[in-house]
Amino acid sequence: MQIAVTGSIATDHLMSFPGKIADQLIADRLDQVSLSFLVDELEVRRGGVAGNIAFGLGQLGVKSLLVGAVGEDFAEYRTWLERHSVDTSTVHTSKTAHTARFTCTTDETQNQIASFYPGAMSEAREIELKPIADRVGGLDLVVVSANDPEAMLRHSQECRDRGYEFLADPGQQLARMDGPQIRKLVEGAKYLFTNEYEHSLLLQTTGLSHAEVLQQVGMWVTSLGENGVRIESASAKTIEIAPVKPKQVGDPTGVGDALRAGFLAGLSNGLDLERSIQLGCTLATTSLETDGPQEYDVEKGSFVSRFAEAYGNQAAGEIESVLR
Repeated sequence: MQIAVTGSIATDHLMSFPGKIADQLIADRLDQVSLSFLVDELEVRRGGVAGNIAFGLGQLGVKSLLVGAVGEDFAEYRTWLERHSVDTSTVHTSKTAHTARFTCTTDETQNQIASFYPGAMSEAREIELKPIADRVGGLDLVVVSANDPEAMLRHSQECRDRGYEFLADPGQQLARMDGPQIRKLVEGAKYLFTNEYEHSLLLQTTGLSHAEVLQQVGMWVTSLGENGVRIESASAKTIEIAPVKPKQVGDPTGVGDALRAGFLAGLSNGLDLERSIQLGCTLATTSLETDGPQEYDVEKGSFVSRFAEAYGNQAAGEIESVLR
């Protein structure tokens, strides 16, 4: 199964300040703020929704095509992804902008000052899918995940025009898009992924009813946090999947991306919908137990055992036969 994962590719620069940001503010000088913090920790994490999903697929033995825009500073990140079974040959490299970057300083009371630089991500709207499909002999599924909004709309429209099946995963970009844009994005999607908050926001912003959305997409998959996952469609019974309980909780960033990666890996290996989501839930918990969206490592034996604990030995036998 040839999967193209479109979306953001970024790095996170996370710093810790051993003090209180509030102590640096002068109450009667808030119109003239100039702050500088001497931080004692800096952690650089690889991320971006598309990067995280493609990495997760690679962890389960599925090589996908990463489609997004980066800067010349992507070299080290590219090597990392290729080492983890991601095809980066379809990534667009900007001649003028750096790779998207999130910077955040967190103080000892968990207050934060953060900035996001979209950089090269803004050029993702220039990417056409057809040359990619022609080069690899066709695309079985295109993931349209959070990205430059114009790129997301272009990709979903091209999928409809050329008959490529696609998964719509608007994520945090729902807040930046208006009703008509969101309708255009999700219309005709084989799969629509949201979390519980995004589920409500999509309905509110588009003005569509729940039933109307289900008429426009093949399946609507909603992640419910500790309550698992719900899968709905207009023509089939709703399926609810319990989550895999974590043994410890790390940074939740990227957990939803791992869920999608596991689901896609299941589909790629011919598993049914229920098993694919269960695979996604297991990978999501694996991600949740580590700090960083690409810091986990799947060891087949322990992964299958974890799956069996949650979903039974028979189900585990089905996924064990396809994991590589």
